[in-house]
Formats: sequence, C-alpha cells, structure tokens
Amino acid sequence: MSTTTYTADRPTDPFAPVTAPRPVLDAARLWTGGLATAVVAALIGLVGVLVLRVLATNLPQIPLAAALHTSSAAVLLCTIAAIAALVATGLAHLLLVSTPRPMAYLGWIVGLATAAAAVLPLTTGLPVAAALAAGVINLVIGMAIGSLVAGAAYAASRGAYIR
Repeated sequence: MSTTTYTADRPTDPFAPVTAPRPVLDAARLWTGGLATAVVAALIGLVGVLVLRVLATNLPQIPLAAALHTSSAAVLLCTIAAIAALVATGLAHLLLVSTPRPMAYLGWIVGLATAAAAVLPLTTGLPVAAALAAGVINLVIGMAIGSLVAGAAYAASRGAYIR
C-alpha cells in the first residue's frame, strides 16, 4: 500500500513566519465616507448653534448664546467641524496602512481630541452656561466624527480583521 503525500498545502520552508493577509483598503470608499462625515459634523454644529439661539431667545436670563452669537462664529464652528472630520479620515487612512490594530489607535486619538474640544470652551472666560453649551456641541460633533469615520474605515477595509 502506497502513501500519497500532498505538498501543495505545506509551505516549502517549515520555519517561515505565518503572516496574516494585509487588509485591502478601498480608499475611495473611505474618503467618500469622510466627506459625508464632514457634512454631518458641519450640520451638527449648525443645529447646535440654532438650538442655542432659540434657548437664548426664550431664556434671556441665561447667557447661552455668548459663545456663538455671531453668524461668523457659527460658520467658523461648522468649518472647523468639517475640517476635523477630514483630518480624522486622513488619520484613519494613515493608521489603516501603517499600524497594527489601527482602529484602537483611531479610537484613542479621536476620543482624546474630543475630550479636549469639549473642555476647551471652559478655559476661554465665557460665562459658565455658554462654555458648557459650546462644550456639549463640541462633544456631540466629536462623537459623530469618531463613530462615522470608524464605520467608514471598517467598511473600506476588506480581507482581514482590523480591530
């Protein structure tokens, strides 16, 4: 009785390192998700400013609109929110092609940047109510950017588990 040996399933070098396949990144899908995130972030900023203005009109005893009273301040907030989403997308792209566990790093970086943006208005000398309101808007923008960019990164990565 003869024994058949199949060598096609075995590597030629038994000591060769076993490597996982690198994920394939669909950059177009990642960046279109990033652009959509930029629009969402800007719209969150706009809605936040509008809510503050309505509250300031109906509650004049609380200086809520002091942080974002002018239209130029609202435009600046929306622009910065959109730019932050694009920066987060670029960071996700860089991490996906260069680091192990890219989503863990992305989560920490976006989370810490969001925390800094939420606390920053408290250091500007604004009335406390206005600073808290601006901090809450920044927090919601950061949470949206983090979740949407991470979702776009997962959707744009194929072929391996990227955590």
